[in-house]
Amino acid sequence: TLFLDEIGDLPLAMQVKLLRAVQERRVRSLGATDDEATDVRLVSATHLDLAVAVREGRFRQDLYYRLNVIDLHLPPLRERLADLPELAAALLQRLSERSGQRTPPVLSAATLERLARHPFPGNVRELENLLERALALHPGPVLDAEAVGAPPTSALSPAATTTAATAAPADNPDE
Repeated sequence: TLFLDEIGDLPLAMQVKLLRAVQERRVRSLGATDDEATDVRLVSATHLDLAVAVREGRFRQDLYYRLNVIDLHLPPLRERLADLPELAAALLQRLSERSGQRTPPVLSAATLERLARHPFPGNVRELENLLERALALHPGPVLDAEAVGAPPTSALSPAATTTAATAAPADNPDE
């Protein structure tokens, strides 16, 4: 499986190359002289409405139809806060395993309440960043509201927050 994140931001020149690779099921490694056969499942994500991008000429229609076999819309985290406890637990599990911890910490009720009040302009990636920082700075079996602290976007100026929200797609849940 090859995950193509933010496919909507791919420049038109690269879209041509990707389309060719998808259609021919062949790629050429950097520096190689021959193509190699590929057998991959493509999964792509974007914060853009690709149908609109196609109409506006910013995304190739032929590539759109090659990639858009099954269309799933997953609302941003701020619109599905009921998923927050399970999502945070799964992220804590993964982060703990990555850092060599045997047992992931749990979030206190106050921590979950604090997180539920945050708008998450950076979506799931922002949540993961908050949890990773909390794990690094507050070891222990329970992460309380103090461990999570104020989300980092609150320290940014309004202009920087707008830029950060634009740079971090809100409609892409897996980031």
